Amino acid sequence: MTAAPRRPAVLVALLSAVLCVLPACSSSEGTERSSASTTTTEATPTEAPVQPVEWTDCTADIAPIIAGRPGADRPLTFGCGQVEVPLSYDDPAGPTLSLFAVRAVSGAQTDRIGSLVVNPGGPGLSATDAAVQAALTLPDAVVGRFDVVGVDPRGVGLSQPVECIPDATKDELTAAEPRPGTAEEVDAAFALADDVAEGCVDTYGAGLGAFSTVDSARDLDRVRQAVGDTQLTYLGYSYGTTLGSTYAELYPENVRALVLDGAVDPDADRESAAEAQAAGFEAAFDAFAANCTALVGGCPVGADPRAFLGDLLTQAETAPVPSSREGETRQATPGLVLAAVRSALYNPAAWPQLAQSLAAAQAGDAAGVLTLADTFTGRGEDGTYTNTIDANITISCSDTDEEYAQSDVRPLVADWGARYPLFGAEAALSLYTCTPWDAPRTPLPDRDAEGAAPILVVGTQGDPVTPLPGAVDMAADLASGVLLTWQGSGHTAYPKTQCVTDAVNAYLVDLAAPAADLTCPA
Repeated sequence: MTAAPRRPAVLVALLSAVLCVLPACSSSEGTERSSASTTTTEATPTEAPVQPVEWTDCTADIAPIIAGRPGADRPLTFGCGQVEVPLSYDDPAGPTLSLFAVRAVSGAQTDRIGSLVVNPGGPGLSATDAAVQAALTLPDAVVGRFDVVGVDPRGVGLSQPVECIPDATKDELTAAEPRPGTAEEVDAAFALADDVAEGCVDTYGAGLGAFSTVDSARDLDRVRQAVGDTQLTYLGYSYGTTLGSTYAELYPENVRALVLDGAVDPDADRESAAEAQAAGFEAAFDAFAANCTALVGGCPVGADPRAFLGDLLTQAETAPVPSSREGETRQATPGLVLAAVRSALYNPAAWPQLAQSLAAAQAGDAAGVLTLADTFTGRGEDGTYTNTIDANITISCSDTDEEYAQSDVRPLVADWGARYPLFGAEAALSLYTCTPWDAPRTPLPDRDAEGAAPILVVGTQGDPVTPLPGAVDMAADLASGVLLTWQGSGHTAYPKTQCVTDAVNAYLVDLAAPAADLTCPA
């Protein structure tokens, strides 16, 4: 999971009229699992036709939110709107959901190609937030040719958000022991997962099955139609590569250009994926440590950052670290310390902040650690959370029929905890999350997208979240997949380096896919 930027209250107030709680929008017919067999791309005789988005100018509301950010001086206008989709594609003329959309248009746009639809991943991150950020930061060569569009997927952000985990429970989840060393600590982790699943099922029942990626991919084709494009141009990061490749499988003929950056491995089962991610984060921490100890002025956490962190985790376990932040009542437990580490390992630009925060925590002030952890989990200063955690668990469990019993997970906690000392046990525990999830499932389809135009898959050699083998597998599985590898660090690559940026720009604008297996230096 990646961190969600918090949505300012002014935008929430602006958009609140389009929201409704899912049970109030649904019917008994709409709670069944959607069929994975339908691949129709246009409205059927029984399905409501797709209406063009009626964009309302919301530039004045977004302007104060982006003020001071890099790119805020671009001549951008923003529109806000909705796309109606069926709650269940098994009942296409039945109840609907309203998906919230944001469009950014540059005043310098020339020779418009169409819309670039963006998704930041998660699952559970807001695509409308991502569209605003993309309009500020994507290269002029792209923003000058496309409208930048983000649509929060069903259950996410402002699109009928799934909200079934209380803030207090989220505090408990993030503060929980990430490296359980006793049977009692493992039992506590299982019990917390049971509580989360029970709470969500009690809130939504079988309606939880409406939030699968297959359904969101079908929604994406209605988005394509609603913005007036004959084919989809799409930029997806992390989980967004799962959504994009599922779209390509269902609607290969509707693909114009898909960039899948930081690909989630389509061939890995949940156990393999979890272990690969644990190994990836361990390697990323070693890269952080090597970078820190090479600093001319010395590393704030000393000559052995791994040993320093181990000592800090032991310290936080016996005496959680208080914070100097005004009004803060939490203390940093090992769970919060490792959440801060994980947050910073997504992006090497945050490594200096991580080093300083760990050093300060060892000295008795966890303010920096809590800031990093909250960025990762979507927690605000007032103690409330975005719905990223709710949506992440709901969508992830909707997408799989794999289940791991407690007896399967216990030995992995010990084994991975020994092999991946920082992140292994927590990765093993995550396998149990969907086991108590008593709701309909729509497993992801195999994806070769036969018949689609070339699809660009981007992988990063030092990506801890979606390790490079996932991109290799994704590109190999897709009949028209083209792999681009960046020899850098951190999660995702575009537009972080000129080589990658030039290749992706040429593909998006001119449909010129790079040569097979192009590798860009760090």
